[in-house]
Amino acid sequence: MLEKYFMIALYFGLLLMLGFVASKRVKTMKDFVVGGKSLGFWVAAFSAQATGESAWLLLGLTGMGAMIGFSAYWVVLGELLGVFVMWFFMASRFKRLTDRYDAITVIDYLVTRFRSKTHTLRVVAALSLCIFVLIYIAAQIDATGSAFETFLDWPYLTGAIFGFSIVTIYCLAGGFLAAAWTDMLQGAVMLACLMLLPTVAILTMANAGSIYDGLATIDSSLVTVWGAGGPTLLNIAAVIGMALIGLGFLGSPQVFARLIAIRNDQQIHRGKWVALVFTLLVDFSAVTIGILGRFIFTQTGADPEVVLGNGAQNVLPELVEYTFPPWIVGLYVAAVLSAIMSTVSSLIVMAAGSLTHDLYEQIYNPTMSDAQAAKLCRIMTLALALVALLIAVTVAIMSPDRTIFWFAIFGWSGIAATFCPMMILSLFWPGFTERAAIASMLAGFFMTIASKFLLQDLHSVGEYFAALETMPPAFLAALIVGYWVSKVWPDAGLAARYQEDLTHCE
Repeated sequence: MLEKYFMIALYFGLLLMLGFVASKRVKTMKDFVVGGKSLGFWVAAFSAQATGESAWLLLGLTGMGAMIGFSAYWVVLGELLGVFVMWFFMASRFKRLTDRYDAITVIDYLVTRFRSKTHTLRVVAALSLCIFVLIYIAAQIDATGSAFETFLDWPYLTGAIFGFSIVTIYCLAGGFLAAAWTDMLQGAVMLACLMLLPTVAILTMANAGSIYDGLATIDSSLVTVWGAGGPTLLNIAAVIGMALIGLGFLGSPQVFARLIAIRNDQQIHRGKWVALVFTLLVDFSAVTIGILGRFIFTQTGADPEVVLGNGAQNVLPELVEYTFPPWIVGLYVAAVLSAIMSTVSSLIVMAAGSLTHDLYEQIYNPTMSDAQAAKLCRIMTLALALVALLIAVTVAIMSPDRTIFWFAIFGWSGIAATFCPMMILSLFWPGFTERAAIASMLAGFFMTIASKFLLQDLHSVGEYFAALETMPPAFLAALIVGYWVSKVWPDAGLAARYQEDLTHCE
């Protein structure tokens, strides 16, 4: 046990040190929110992908691999497609436009893109973002408590508060720069640990050559990409839901904040390959870990949730304990916390920056000094962190059977459906209007809630919506509404001005 604590202490010490160093470079609001737009491609790419992955990768996706086997690889394909489209088709244009508009937040970009004359767009975007961000942060804090409980036998609440405290301290100190630097470290730890575990586990197994046959014996559905029963309509819906999970990369503000902060367009062209390879390696490794755990720890007819926990989300800790000595187990505790904290830090800073800059400063106090804005942003950071902690504890008490995958994906889906369709249309369609952007965000926001809590309970078709998960129907609704409103209430002048902006940026 001492070896585990030593590795964790070393890891937390590095995080706090990075936060302290970053704090020396935070002088203005721009420094706190986007790190002075100074990120290189390695930091930006690792930070963007570590932020997008979160606890659902190490605990949720590994658990999914254990539960459903080979069909979980559809998630890997979906993530790769989303990352590819974001970095190869959206990133460069978004970066050039945000530099032209001198935007420091995604909402800044939207307001300038649409030449907003009212504050409606700011208010709708900022409030929608903060609601789902709080849910997403709460999911990560919940995962922190579960990680400490599983690895170190700490009480859930103690682990949640401890992890929350560490990430809040370095975010308060160094803002976005601390989040980005620690994301780089955390992303590297995640990558190394996820690749190492299945490799060592396979090399040390005496029966490694019989993995496929062993899985087929345990449950034949584990070795098919369609799941039990083959390509039925329900299984196809589930595959579509898994393959579209990468839609969340196509405009989610916490990911696109890294594109604002990157140094220049040349860094994006380098970073896109780093991001793509990182995603492939960590996602493929995560699913493989789950599959190996199912093979090693369960028998024919055994319920994997009885052996590996709710949603099989204890499969990674179990496989780590099975494969490595205690001091390396401590490194894996750090890896799980890396996935969690990289997301929490990014989301907290982004949401605090949005409330401070996009709402309070721009609407109520435009003469606020940079120093005052940075101070207020730190206060907002602490307040949001405390609210997220309260949500996490409340959900843990009220829903003891929840899975980390469900909790995190709901927040991820809400952010994605609210922002991504609108961001895609705003970047690639000059005729997209402000009124349509607002309508699209509202459609995505409410359809996420309806999809999760209403459509999935409908008679006869609810199971198909449950298989699809919340993002695809909400994303499609937001896309259709945005297109329809732009067609019904066009703005030719706005389209011409945006076309000029694009021409200037080329």
